[in-house]
Amino acid sequence: MQALAVLVRVISSINWLVGQVLSWLALGCVLVCFTVVVQRYVFNTSTLWMQDLYVWLGGAMFTGVAGFALMRNDHVRVDVFYRPASVRWKAIADLIGVFAFLLPFVYVVWTYGYTAVARSWSYQEGSANIGGMPGLFILKSFILVFAVLVGLQGLAMAARAILVLAGQEELLPGHLRYENPDDNDHPAGEIA
Repeated sequence: MQALAVLVRVISSINWLVGQVLSWLALGCVLVCFTVVVQRYVFNTSTLWMQDLYVWLGGAMFTGVAGFALMRNDHVRVDVFYRPASVRWKAIADLIGVFAFLLPFVYVVWTYGYTAVARSWSYQEGSANIGGMPGLFILKSFILVFAVLVGLQGLAMAARAILVLAGQEELLPGHLRYENPDDNDHPAGEIA
């Protein structure tokens, strides 16, 4: 069980670090978009590669931080049932969800994405726009980054669920544990 706890901590740390780094691409995206707008409406000029750049930065950011978002429970789910559920039922739901839905989805993304990414790398694909950004093959590689990081976080979720079902959740630090619905019913410091 100790190995599962280490696995959860390592994978979550990787996704946390990637999320912290790639979230800065949002600032880059805003600055490049602002520059494109100023160029177009103030100076009446346009640079096509810059228009590609802010779209590509956004794509890299959103695919790269998907595992981080999964770690933080920022993805969409049916919270009507999940949020008030006991920690044990959340663990069961996550375990089923990871193996029935998330990992098969990641497998499909990797399988079909790998072919497209490999083809793109083979001829150093660039923008379809004349004068656009070179290096589209690098951006397409984020499809595989997405699959790896989300898949790893799915394994971390499954390991956390197993720890809960085995009664060993205390091996995890507080920020990696499930939220207990009973904790939200009482103000901080008050014991029921």
